[in-house]
Amino acid sequence: MNIHHSFYQLTPDTILNAVESLGYETTGRYFVLNSVENRVYDIETAKAGRIVVKFYRPGKWNEKQILEEHAFLNELAEEEIPVLAPIAIGGKTLFEWGGIYFAIWPLRNGRIVEEIQADDLERVGALLGRIHSVGKRSQIVRRPSLDIPSYGLSSLQYILDKKLILNAALADRYEKNARSAFQVFESLIKEYKIPSQRIHGDCHKGNLLISSDGFSILDFDDFLHGPIVQDFWMLLPFGESDRRHEFFDFFSGYCMFADFDENWLKLIEPLRIIRFIHYAAWIGKRWEDPSFPSLFPHFGTEEYWLKETLDLENANRDLDEANPTPSTSKENEEPEMTNKDFFWDWEN
Repeated sequence: MNIHHSFYQLTPDTILNAVESLGYETTGRYFVLNSVENRVYDIETAKAGRIVVKFYRPGKWNEKQILEEHAFLNELAEEEIPVLAPIAIGGKTLFEWGGIYFAIWPLRNGRIVEEIQADDLERVGALLGRIHSVGKRSQIVRRPSLDIPSYGLSSLQYILDKKLILNAALADRYEKNARSAFQVFESLIKEYKIPSQRIHGDCHKGNLLISSDGFSILDFDDFLHGPIVQDFWMLLPFGESDRRHEFFDFFSGYCMFADFDENWLKLIEPLRIIRFIHYAAWIGKRWEDPSFPSLFPHFGTEEYWLKETLDLENANRDLDEANPTPSTSKENEEPEMTNKDFFWDWEN
């Protein structure tokens, strides 16, 4: 049995033996926690209470890439930012059992946020601003970048090379729309000089936990180098103009700790499109995992790819409307807005 099949078929004995190899005495009770990418368990121990063990999916990250995630979490924790940092045992935070990397984490009670309430927007913005202020201090060394070659184009190429879209005409439409969005993304990065830095990478509401102690951001497994807007758009409904006042509250909190330029929000639509493509490739790469066919039963069907293609085409139309081809005449150029202009406009 290879390492991937061992990961797919982790047994209770394997899970508990791995934990006990670090000196814990388990009671035998454990609960499976919700995670598609990795395998995560809530383990009861005799003396240390409940802990969480996370087995990393083989082949996604190497040892140095995982340790870079751990180092960033410890950097955030040292600033008293509410994230979950791995527990160090004997000076180490990453361990191996049966060829599979795993780490131990503290259990934090709370509930997942289904909708961010208006009164909480400033606090959530401040939390993300604090994370980004630390993320800006140094650069990624081992983790990938959210750019077109390594994040967008590689995903598209996988879909095409593996012929996941069997209908050739549909594949051509899909590729055309993907490349169009990639071009817009790169032109916006260049035009507005949008910076990249260390970010969470998968900052949706499912990774936002609220408890009596306040908000925490969880699961930095997709931690990478990219534009900060990637950590905004999955949290708030930026496409709904009637909720702009909510964005003002969010960015009021955010800008207490980190810089922000309204022009950077132009990346939201191309980032959505890139995520569509990256997500589809992600499912395809994990199809041999027995859990994936049941989780995504329609993946790979012509109906699935038709919907994905139509979504890309609709998103590209919105993108074209939001980012018309700029005039070459300096007379027609609008002056660049500052943070002050941006917030004054929303406030008034």
